[in-house]
Amino acid sequence: MAEIKGEYIVAVSETCCILNVELVGGADLVQGNVLLLSQRRIADVVAYCLAYEFEDVFAAVTEAQRIDATDLPALKFSRRAYKLARLASGSPRLARQLAPYPRNKVILERDFELFFPIFTLSHELYSLAMIPNWRQRCRKAACFITEVPSDSLPVYFFELLSAFDHIFIGSSHSLKDVARITGRPCTYLPLAVDVPRFTPASLDRPRPIDVCNIGRRSPVTHQALLDDAEQRQSFYYYDTVAASGADLKHRTFRVDSPHEHRRMLATLLKHSRYFIANRGYVNIPDTTGGDLISARFYEGAAAGTVMIGEAPRTEEFKQQFDWSDAVIQVPFDSPDIVHILADLNGDPERLRAIRRNNVREAARRHDWLYRIRVVFDTIGLAPTCKMQARAERLEQIASQAAQSASPD
Repeated sequence: MAEIKGEYIVAVSETCCILNVELVGGADLVQGNVLLLSQRRIADVVAYCLAYEFEDVFAAVTEAQRIDATDLPALKFSRRAYKLARLASGSPRLARQLAPYPRNKVILERDFELFFPIFTLSHELYSLAMIPNWRQRCRKAACFITEVPSDSLPVYFFELLSAFDHIFIGSSHSLKDVARITGRPCTYLPLAVDVPRFTPASLDRPRPIDVCNIGRRSPVTHQALLDDAEQRQSFYYYDTVAASGADLKHRTFRVDSPHEHRRMLATLLKHSRYFIANRGYVNIPDTTGGDLISARFYEGAAAGTVMIGEAPRTEEFKQQFDWSDAVIQVPFDSPDIVHILADLNGDPERLRAIRRNNVREAARRHDWLYRIRVVFDTIGLAPTCKMQARAERLEQIASQAAQSASPD
């Protein structure tokens, strides 16, 4: 038997059923369709929402169809069986034969021009087993992994990417290792943001939140800001979720809806004057990837905030954020943060220029559209009409920001 949603057809039998195939829209690619594979229904940690935002923008400009993984226990069982078989036998082919496929696997019954799954963690790569014939049904195949720690590369998972035409990674330090394991070309693809969602309707609107400080934070800086907000009765926004991890260095939580969370975050930043943005793993300096360009920089720029903090000390960051005052360098531990902000507040013209430049440059360089263009150019696909329409909208945002010169 078969079930059809829109034009998407999958085979169904006693051992093979639909894994929530969601039709996002009809094909708009000149040469065919796009298929996405998402973890959003089985991985709901807040940090993963950025990847799901990328998926949403990708779908919006390509009319992609999306398969969501839903049966986490079945996927875990299959993954563990594969891992044990792979480590015991040393053979990926034999391990695939011995490990049971996840329940509710999806068999594609039509062809696609591009398969583009997006992953956050390495173990998610195994979800490819849910679509056994993806390579046969997809003319082009590329994937994006938001971050790959170079100090922990499970070969038995990364070798599953050897069938892809190209691999894109959101951190550059592990490119050579992934290319060596997979035998496939790997390209650094920076993170980005949904600029139209994060950009304020007007840079002249009041920003009632004095400082926004979320995620990893310095207890020294945080306490200074707390004391100042209490004294001045100002609005300091910060996380109240408990620190987690063995070292209590992390602040994470789960969300019901990735879309709603990104919308809420965008709203917060559009109403914030200052946004504390630091390099990745700033409070764990010995961690590999401690100079990662975190999503905070793309989000803060698009929202027109004045970003303060410790920026990554890399050429990549300098190239991506090369305009004046993109980030005002402030030590992670800043007991004098209140005086630093007071000095900045004494130069409103500089602050207006920072907000204006941040929005303009984000709209012209750091929307997800520009990352999708890199993917299309790399694998040889023509852009879609909706990609062009989004480009025009982004240029409108940039032009409006450039022309904004009104005082607070």
